[in-house]
Amino acid sequence: MEFRHLGRSGLMVSEISYGNWLTHGSQVEEDAAKQCVQAALDEGITTFDTADVYAGTKAEAVLGRALKGIPRDSLEIFTKVYWPTGKGPNNRGLSRKHITESIHGSLRRLQTDYVDLYQAHRFDHETPLEETLKTFDDLVRQGKVLYIGVSEWTAGQIAEALKIADEMGFDRIVSSQPQYSMLWRVIESEVVPLSEREGIGQIVWSPIAQGVLTGKYLPGQAPPEGSRATDSAGGSGMIARFMNDDVLARVQELKPIAADLGLSMAQLAVAWVLQNPNVASAIVGASRPEQVHDNVKAAGVKLDSEVMRRIDEAIAPIVERDPAKTASPPRRP
Repeated sequence: MEFRHLGRSGLMVSEISYGNWLTHGSQVEEDAAKQCVQAALDEGITTFDTADVYAGTKAEAVLGRALKGIPRDSLEIFTKVYWPTGKGPNNRGLSRKHITESIHGSLRRLQTDYVDLYQAHRFDHETPLEETLKTFDDLVRQGKVLYIGVSEWTAGQIAEALKIADEMGFDRIVSSQPQYSMLWRVIESEVVPLSEREGIGQIVWSPIAQGVLTGKYLPGQAPPEGSRATDSAGGSGMIARFMNDDVLARVQELKPIAADLGLSMAQLAVAWVLQNPNVASAIVGASRPEQVHDNVKAAGVKLDSEVMRRIDEAIAPIVERDPAKTASPPRRP
């Protein structure tokens, strides 16, 4: 495993991080989840990403149990806050009340005194940004949070938060967690340039495009039984944007490129996002330990300019680049 600084901060993270969004507490049994976490640890992964909303808070609890007994100073544990965790009007968003209550719940479920990175899971149009940033800053001062990040914020939203933090003397955002893959490059034109200037690192999710970049989904054929595309509990909705024959046919053209490099398709996909110097870590999930063992082999892989050109040539017509696709839920009516 190789390690990178998270933005301009002093925090080092593993190039491959382990995330439990669609698996722990929902898709796989706890024993299997623990086996995947152990596989990640065995491969040198030290960075683990979760969120309070995943599996209705169950994912954090599973991760906490899976990491129990591992020296805390050897891990970087990340979680997030924003989405509803209850039915009340204050059980969502980035108000002082919801953030404060959510961090306490997350710490309890994760069985830790602090999280290394606490992330605003989306931008909250209902709460003054000053209130959100002051609450995060208070948590840093209290030692419950070490660093602050955001997820799926636009460049404009990040810039406004940085301006307020500098004016008020709050801790600055050090990370952004966007969706990013060969197929989904919406951060490249605005978020990445801003982040490079301001010392913010990307921790990217879905580097394998929900599994599409493994090449297992074939044009004109039904998805494999048991795959994410057949998961009615949530996975199928996220992958649907890629499940058309034009995309799937283009992805098949990546197979000879991966073969020439001696990489699996998944390894090629993860290695590709890690070529971006603004990316600190690529989050991978798994329902089986062997998936972890396969994906981590992308760490340290260098793709030369000719390989990057071949990839672009194969998939250019199907790449999504519109920065407006980075969006949080609109203001509630």
